[in-house]
Amino acid sequence: MTPATPPVPRSSLSAARRSRELAETVGGPAVDVLVVGLGATGAGAALDAAARGLSVAAVDAHDLAFGTSRFSSKLIHGGLRYLASAQLDVAHESAVERGVLMERTAPHLVRAQPFVLPLTPLVSRAQSTLAWAGFRAGDALRLAARTARATLPAPRRLSTVETRHLAPALRTPGLRGGLLSWDGRLTDDARLVTAIARTAAARGARILTRVRALELTSSGARIRDELTGEEGEIRARAVINASGVWADGLVDGIRIRPSRGTHLVLRSDHLGPLPAGLHVPVPGETNRFVLVLPQGDGRVYVGLTDEPVEGDVPDVPKVPETDIGFLLDVLGSVLDVPVRREDVVGAFAGLRPLLDTAPAERSGGAPRTADISRRHAVLTSSEGVITVVGGKLTTYRRMAQDAVDSAVATHRLTAGPSPTASLPLVGAASPEALGAVRAPRRLVQRYGTEAPAVHALGAHDPRLGEPVVPGHPVTGAELLWAVRHEGALDESDLLDRRTRIGLVPADRAAALDAVREVCLTHASDLHLPEPNHL
Repeated sequence: MTPATPPVPRSSLSAARRSRELAETVGGPAVDVLVVGLGATGAGAALDAAARGLSVAAVDAHDLAFGTSRFSSKLIHGGLRYLASAQLDVAHESAVERGVLMERTAPHLVRAQPFVLPLTPLVSRAQSTLAWAGFRAGDALRLAARTARATLPAPRRLSTVETRHLAPALRTPGLRGGLLSWDGRLTDDARLVTAIARTAAARGARILTRVRALELTSSGARIRDELTGEEGEIRARAVINASGVWADGLVDGIRIRPSRGTHLVLRSDHLGPLPAGLHVPVPGETNRFVLVLPQGDGRVYVGLTDEPVEGDVPDVPKVPETDIGFLLDVLGSVLDVPVRREDVVGAFAGLRPLLDTAPAERSGGAPRTADISRRHAVLTSSEGVITVVGGKLTTYRRMAQDAVDSAVATHRLTAGPSPTASLPLVGAASPEALGAVRAPRRLVQRYGTEAPAVHALGAHDPRLGEPVVPGHPVTGAELLWAVRHEGALDESDLLDRRTRIGLVPADRAAALDAVREVCLTHASDLHLPEPNHL
């Protein structure tokens, strides 16, 4: 007897659902809210509005997490940096939102990450005292945000032996111990966006990728289907512009000052075991660090820079050699074995959508992007289009809530308060429940309670249970799950966002055949004329 096919979850995104909902939306009745942009904030706004009972359409010219949201440090910061610059409200908001993610909405994707700040000869005793005071203040932020001690352990001082145990790659001569602190870290930022979007879809939001907004108006948007080239109109009672660094291209009167944050990708075996991440002080700076973050997938990320970007904003930012050189120099100041340029197997850069509140012509000289506030802003145009800019990944939920609050008030929509601070994302469960999930730990940390369903695809077809590229854990089952349930439409979606194989060009090339086989075998799931080869 053939087993029954399990029902498709309401949260599932697929090419078939996209086609159906796009046809229903373009030229159809007005939705309550149209969201433009499907990064973390845009997907968050779609979820927030849908969770309040509003009808929602959300579009993006590319894919989920195509822009800045996939190029972050993968950290959920508690706001320590903002204490040093007296941005107490931003620091507290960050700490609160970190606790929301870690304890309520996404404990499967966000967990505690230890960091060691090594006390090398380049770190003076005055600097170490200041850093320790900062970590203690950060712990006070945790307490003020009501995040449990069990969620984030207390900072403490480390002996030289303990420091070497947690970071064996450090140079020993002159090392006088270290400082241990904790923060939140994401399994994967693009996976967070996918989970937000799918949770919104489960609440009825129409998540429409490859749909470009050509023009925003008070009553909706003129759009183009990037798969077919067909144009049309989506009518809406309220429009939220959450397009990040591209926001000023859709609404007049907004000035975005992008800041580039670059990360390097190294092989884990080059640095050896890293039970903890590293905070490496930037010489000459009192409150800037280069982060070394082990990923658990054979890779280590090293970042990040904070450099202004002039001119047109590219779809995918290039990484300049100057950024790579800077990060290698700082990293080399603490490591026993130097990291050379040829050891860098990949690099990526994201552009922060900072709101320019002090143009040079008014202020006599614009500040460094590192000094621009990370506060977010919700702005309303003369036509009533709501734009949300600034902020950071950690505070995406609050940014989304504020944007929807503004849309509701401005356009007199009937909706209650936001419920998203206690609304679990797809796959979320308590740590105890996640610990009992019968699936490989790695899958649980990426899919939460859906991990057994992903794992079962590989059990039914052994070929899908194999890694798609040697040395990297992603399997064919994860690719198929992404096509059937996570809205992946082509190879780039699979390689660059649903998995992060594409961050290393050599791995990307090695995985292409396996990815194309999935696309060809399951072309009916994709609902495209043929797979979009790269």
